[in-house]
Amino acid sequence: MRTRTSMRLAAAVAVGGLALAACGGPVKMGAAATTGQQRISTATLTNEVANLNAAYQANTKKGVKPQRPVGQVPQQVLTWLITFSIYNELARLHGISVTPTAVQNQLTQLSTQAKQQSLTVKTYVSAAGAVPPDLLPQLGRYFAILTAFEARLDGGTQPTGQAAQQALQTRIAHAQCLAAKNLDVKVNPQYGQFDYATYSVVPAASKLAAASSPSPKPSAKPRLTPPC
Repeated sequence: MRTRTSMRLAAAVAVGGLALAACGGPVKMGAAATTGQQRISTATLTNEVANLNAAYQANTKKGVKPQRPVGQVPQQVLTWLITFSIYNELARLHGISVTPTAVQNQLTQLSTQAKQQSLTVKTYVSAAGAVPPDLLPQLGRYFAILTAFEARLDGGTQPTGQAAQQALQTRIAHAQCLAAKNLDVKVNPQYGQFDYATYSVVPAASKLAAASSPSPKPSAKPRLTPPC
């Protein structure tokens, strides 16, 4: 039986198998985004984007292709940084604390999944999930919080029926929405906008006339306010 964490990983990190080649409102000054009283600085985002791009280059030399659009790296990285803040808030609201051991258990499971594809865990999370490798501790904490919250909601017994599984995911999504709403997430328009339909940063629609070259477009009808 797959563990509850591996089921979540399939959706949150690994979007399909890795492809192996033959070879809101105003944000604070200097902030890429704000979550509550905390800010994600542009310097932090720039550094993490560089880390992910470096990982992509290293992965390419190994014949491993990124599974996310490489033209949207800033949005992808900022999405993860915001997600970590949202789940820290979710843990605070629900009185969930996770131990270093719990975090390490999540990283061990990630490493196991990576080895199944003959990859290192850093290659796995960067290529499959657009996660800068140096953010592995934060990723482990995110999954530890999610796992603990799921266990609280289902009493420690993972539901097997489709209806029960859907009901659990609905409750998790509602809690995530409330946590994000509580943080009043704001994204610097330079990097896009926060879409509550996907809980991700998407490129903002251009206000200029059609440019000579195409630019990334936001997801269809992004939800800009929390639906909770």
